[in-house]
Amino acid sequence: MNPSANDQVPAVYDRIGHGYRRIRRPDPRLHALIGRALAGARTVVNVGAGTGSYEPTDADVIAVDPSLIMLGQHPGSAKVKARAEALPLRDGAVDAAMAVMTVHHWPDLHRGLRELRRVSRRQAVFTWDPAHRPELWLLDEYLPEIRELEHARFTPLSEIAEALDAHTVVPFPIPHDFTDGFQIAYWRRPECFLDPVIRQASSTFAQLPPSVVEPAIARLRADLRSGAWRRRHAGLFELDAMDYGYRLIVAGERPGPD
Repeated sequence: MNPSANDQVPAVYDRIGHGYRRIRRPDPRLHALIGRALAGARTVVNVGAGTGSYEPTDADVIAVDPSLIMLGQHPGSAKVKARAEALPLRDGAVDAAMAVMTVHHWPDLHRGLRELRRVSRRQAVFTWDPAHRPELWLLDEYLPEIRELEHARFTPLSEIAEALDAHTVVPFPIPHDFTDGFQIAYWRRPECFLDPVIRQASSTFAQLPPSVVEPAIARLRADLRSGAWRRRHAGLFELDAMDYGYRLIVAGERPGPD
């Protein structure tokens, strides 16, 4: 693997990870969806665990992450600094493996997915499909650089599902009041993008230079003040949720009873 690519993910999260839990608060609706996929599992490895969002409360969880800053905010006791491509677990060590909004950061996606299958009997992966339309308005109107960055790092959903030999793919429309502050959360709350603290909790914004981000945010601020943004997107305020291509992929052993 490319050493610089290997170092990139922990470097990003070591930079943006301070105070991460204040913005990235687990949403109970997504938590419930992932919980159903993990039902019956007594032991779980959370790969790319970060601060522990969406982990089941009725299972023993091993948190794996390459960033010590992120692991330092994880509340659990079983925490391991490691990469998805080399999980320090024996074959079939746990009932289930989970990976939430992390596979796009793995330098070797397919090796990481093979590791999930090796160490667990069930896999639940939550990710975004770059082939899905519509995209968030932010990309077309203010920051097309985000599209370039995200399409370079996200793998088509069909490829991930095939690599896992998935049996279930569940859409997750994003609620308008989604509490987990990753980029898509603010599709109906554009003023939130004006807050640098909120932007700092997004790995996408963290990887774009200020010379790109700041003029775009200035244009958004002006459109919000003039009412231009609201006029263009008035229809969004009639919706409680939007499908922007986020999916839960489930593979291996089927979930047991809740």
